[in-house]
Amino acid sequence: MVLPAVNLAVRYRVTDARKFPQAGAFVLSPNHFSEIDPIVVGALAWKLGRAPRFMAKASVFKIPVLGWLLRKSGQIPVERGGVARGNEPVKAARRLVDRGQMVIVYPEGSLTRDPELWPMRGKTGAVRIALEQGIPIVPMAHWGTQDLMPRYSKRISPFPRKTVHVKIGDPLSFDEFKGRSLDTATLNEATAILMDAITGLLEDLRGEKAPAKRWNPSEHDQKETGRFEG
Repeated sequence: MVLPAVNLAVRYRVTDARKFPQAGAFVLSPNHFSEIDPIVVGALAWKLGRAPRFMAKASVFKIPVLGWLLRKSGQIPVERGGVARGNEPVKAARRLVDRGQMVIVYPEGSLTRDPELWPMRGKTGAVRIALEQGIPIVPMAHWGTQDLMPRYSKRISPFPRKTVHVKIGDPLSFDEFKGRSLDTATLNEATAILMDAITGLLEDLRGEKAPAKRWNPSEHDQKETGRFEG
């Protein structure tokens, strides 16, 4: 249903498509700066030969029609919060591994808040899935969806057709972390490696260097509320 509309609005220019795994379970981690990114990235995954899977809040699956479409397309409902619900993402990840499927996880957790649309500080969900399940994580960067739908905008501008440039990185196996406790320090260290890889790919696409310090939303929130120290 989505592909015809995407084909009309987007042309892809993909670098290193051969690095996109054609079999087996893995996590795909792209940058995120437009509300339309999941549709554009999902369509790209389909074009590259894999059915895209996303983990989404279980409440979204209760919406009439949309919930039915999400389930039929293989998306994964995840309950959040509470002791019993805390294991839901882990169970969902195990199902992916058992079925040899891929899952798309945005490591930033939301649209980047960096003023220049560079990747901001990542959250640990993507690397946690990869490390706990022993599967690779593939970094990816794209540039151009902001022309289709600017950050925070509700309007799509499909015409004229937009070009989305994509670069896929080498799969990260995180061998150096195997055997280590998956504590906060380990997860943060692995996440920093992932975000460095994504940022490097985006630098290549944009032909410019990212800021030396990655945007940290918590620091800026503290400054705005007067709670920042140091």
